Amino acid sequence: MATQPDRKAQANRKVAMIASAMALAMLGLGYASVPLYRLFCQATGFNGTTQRATAAQAAGVRAAARMITIRFDANVSPGMKWIFRPEQVTQDGRIGERKMAVFYARNTSDHAIVGHAVFNVTPEQTGAYFHKIQCFCFNNQRLEAGQEVRMPVIYYVDPDMLKDKNASDIEEITLSYTFLPAADAKG
Repeated sequence: MATQPDRKAQANRKVAMIASAMALAMLGLGYASVPLYRLFCQATGFNGTTQRATAAQAAGVRAAARMITIRFDANVSPGMKWIFRPEQVTQDGRIGERKMAVFYARNTSDHAIVGHAVFNVTPEQTGAYFHKIQCFCFNNQRLEAGQEVRMPVIYYVDPDMLKDKNASDIEEITLSYTFLPAADAKG
């Protein structure tokens, strides 16, 4: 038969093991939260996160009669010596129609710079319906000193947006990009 001190020691070990397991679980959740949040945003369009579509998926989309205006916004991180802008500030098209927008970038520095574009759309509820087929934002972009490039984005707005009571009356979507120095690449 276990004595009182033995029972106390067993109870203390059990509490310590449970507390340790909880601490490890919280640490693991902390590390997993960023990728899980990113996956959630990509799946739902939450926070203006756009969707990715293949050319085959886009081919199955039929354009609706309703028109929509897409406004393009381009920004560069402070200190990053690039000029970055859309060639066209707005573009009109039918919902479901595949469109192409082109952005211009130039490295004004005397050395190569690798950039990564982060993006979102507003209003936020349109993120689930804004599909990119091809985009410079899918990969890092390396511009040599003085190099200029034109970068296309091929996209469409999913006609299912017209069935969403929170998004069906939207007449304009803003697609915004900000170029940042790529963290994992050197110039």
